[in-house]
Amino acid sequence: MTRVRKCVFPVAGMGSRFLPATKASPKEMMPIVDKPLIQYAVEEAVAAGITDMIFITGRNKRAIEDHFDMAYEVEAELAARGKKELLGLVRGIIPKHINCIYIRQPEPLGLGHAVLCAEPVVKDEPFAVILADDLIDGEPAVLKQMADVYEQHHCSVLGVEEVPREHTRQYGIVKTDGREPGVVSAIVEKPRPEDAPSTLAVVGRYILKPRIFHHLAKVQAGAGGEIQLTDGIAALLKEEKVLAYRFKGKRYDCGSKLGYLQAMVEYGKKHPETGVAFAAYLKSL
Repeated sequence: MTRVRKCVFPVAGMGSRFLPATKASPKEMMPIVDKPLIQYAVEEAVAAGITDMIFITGRNKRAIEDHFDMAYEVEAELAARGKKELLGLVRGIIPKHINCIYIRQPEPLGLGHAVLCAEPVVKDEPFAVILADDLIDGEPAVLKQMADVYEQHHCSVLGVEEVPREHTRQYGIVKTDGREPGVVSAIVEKPRPEDAPSTLAVVGRYILKPRIFHHLAKVQAGAGGEIQLTDGIAALLKEEKVLAYRFKGKRYDCGSKLGYLQAMVEYGKKHPETGVAFAAYLKSL
């Protein structure tokens, strides 16, 4: 059986909810304390045994490529100043055995289309998808939890969590089969609360069998001309078993200002360098 070696990071989105901060800089490069969101996502993939990181990029995303590339000037300057600890941090952003692959999404045609752009590199292997907006603090890393589930069941796995019913229109919502625990029987994109089949939301973590590409290529574009990943998964689960996995960990929706601020506070409180002083400051407010 082929293990999951490749992870797709759809990073072509505009980040309009964080304008003007994202006017010239990718939303995935917004930091939580001292690391950008995309680095947390890549570290999670590395912890799951992924070796090929596939970034689906768009305009104004060069900063992501630069972040994971060597920075000769920065490294030379740090070395010259004897700043060994900072030099180690910069050089250790990504392990040497990891491959970074960049594919340009020519138009913003939705998450399903972004995933479909990865087909020439993924080919006929199972692969993961991480949405960097969803920062999940899990031990072990959530993608590692899901990779273990994949190796046990050999089928696509969706990371899910319970959300308040009034929030269902923000997510893809799954219905699970009562006869076999965790097996998805239906998935609906952003249903109204009264129409939602459950309150189990898919939240930015997927392990998918390569058959998904066949279905994404056939999906009709919906509102705004976008191809939805949810529609591809809906077609896939008519042919193959798809599991909903309730991960162990705390998710921060860093695509929203409130979720981003919550992540900044929680990660700031446990940061080894500033955590104690920051927690004391918060207490003083």
